[in-house]
Amino acid sequence: MKKVIFAASSGGHLTEILKLQELFKEYDYLLVTEKTDVTKDLANKYNMKFIKYGPCKNKFKYVWTIIENIFLTIKIVSKFKPDTIVSTGAQIGGFFCYVGKFFGAKVIYIETMAKIKELSGTGNNVYKIADKFYVQWKNLEEKYDKAEYIGRLI
Repeated sequence: MKKVIFAASSGGHLTEILKLQELFKEYDYLLVTEKTDVTKDLANKYNMKFIKYGPCKNKFKYVWTIIENIFLTIKIVSKFKPDTIVSTGAQIGGFFCYVGKFFGAKVIYIETMAKIKELSGTGNNVYKIADKFYVQWKNLEEKYDKAEYIGRLI
């Protein structure tokens, strides 16, 4: 059975990736998001790993959290050994896409529905390495050669 990591930041990005939960049944999957008061209970329902939530109010702490999360991402990917990484963004989604690609995984990125006219920062970065790049707005498909329109997840 193929191994897939579904990675997304907490909040709207996670809500979007959970719309794909029917796919979880088809794969040996791992869902990865930030650990918050809202997300911690999801571990009772899904096969999950958490990375550290890093609000950017304190810049020094935020930079340290990013460094920690990059190492956690490497650890999770190298241990799980996914065939594919699927992400809806944001920051941690980018980490998992790049680390997964380094370890030989295919990268499938779904741009967030919130981006209507142009790609997000993470979308712009992952666009370069994605094997499949999906958008939720038709006009983005016309604007970016590699993009494929899939309709709305939510």
